[in-house]
Amino acid sequence: MTASPHGDFTGGEGVRTLTASDIAEIVGGSVNGDSAAQVRALAPLDRATETDLSFLANARYASMYERTRASTVLIAREFAELATTAAAHIVVDKPHEAVLSVLPRLYQPPPREPGVHATARLGRGVSLGDDVTVGPYAVIGDGAVLGDRAWVDAHSTIGAGATVGRDSRLYPGVTLYSGTSLGARVSVHAGARLGSDGFGYVFRNGGHDKIPHIGRCIVEDDVEIGANTTIDRGSFDDTVIGAGTKIDNLVHIAHNVRIGRLCLIMAQVGVAGSTRIGDGVVLAGQAGIAGHVTIGDGARVAAQAGVFGDVPAGETWSGYPARPHRQSLRASAALLKLADIIKKLEQIVDRE
Repeated sequence: MTASPHGDFTGGEGVRTLTASDIAEIVGGSVNGDSAAQVRALAPLDRATETDLSFLANARYASMYERTRASTVLIAREFAELATTAAAHIVVDKPHEAVLSVLPRLYQPPPREPGVHATARLGRGVSLGDDVTVGPYAVIGDGAVLGDRAWVDAHSTIGAGATVGRDSRLYPGVTLYSGTSLGARVSVHAGARLGSDGFGYVFRNGGHDKIPHIGRCIVEDDVEIGANTTIDRGSFDDTVIGAGTKIDNLVHIAHNVRIGRLCLIMAQVGVAGSTRIGDGVVLAGQAGIAGHVTIGDGARVAAQAGVFGDVPAGETWSGYPARPHRQSLRASAALLKLADIIKKLEQIVDRE
């Protein structure tokens, strides 16, 4: 059996028991307290037990750290002098990164059995790389290509000619339409739909005539796509998701959109057609991006913002309609005062 390349860890007991000393060696930190304290799992400070590892990276949780039952706690240097009931604490520069280093030693991903399940259906000319896994009732269309160690889970559908790169995984119930291409190490979570037609029509002869969508949906390397997210194919151009970008659940990306590298796109974001998003952009939850706009490299759009124009590189915008964040805060503050201003005006009018 081959382990998944992704972080789909099983819950419950860890694979092995580690000591505080073992963990300090893994993360390059220093132990204070009982170096032989044992750890079998990870848990938050307030729910950890005597065999759990936890971490403290934010001052708001300091009170939990003081009374935690955790065996061992990874803490930022600024909290090194705080008192704690934990048996041991390990001082590190970045607790979150330290946790990521420890997790693979405590938990293992579920096993993967290479091979094609008897109930799966493969079309003509399908190309399968080495150690591919195809789960129950998966359907793979004519001429599709699966790279080495690709994993297609139960009830997923891959359209004719679609490509799934090496070490990529489709979780249960994913659909890739024909014309979709996934790079290496891509994760697509359950229920996602990639490469469907975009919403494009021309009003002609008294009705809405559909614009044929002949473009592709291209997902580059190391992208993760959340559950029930939809990404349309291009109409005449391609829809492209840049390498290393992470997309949350319930996101919609329309036709011809191009998203740069290393972006973060959070839940319920909607991006309308032909928008250009630069590298390193963050779109917070429920932000709405109008069509044919450009968002520059490193820009940030706050939750529930409505973007109707270009956002310059490196700026943070918020509000509806979206504007530079400081302007948006001032506008919100003025709006809160409006009721009092109107009341005073009414009093003046009544006296006249």
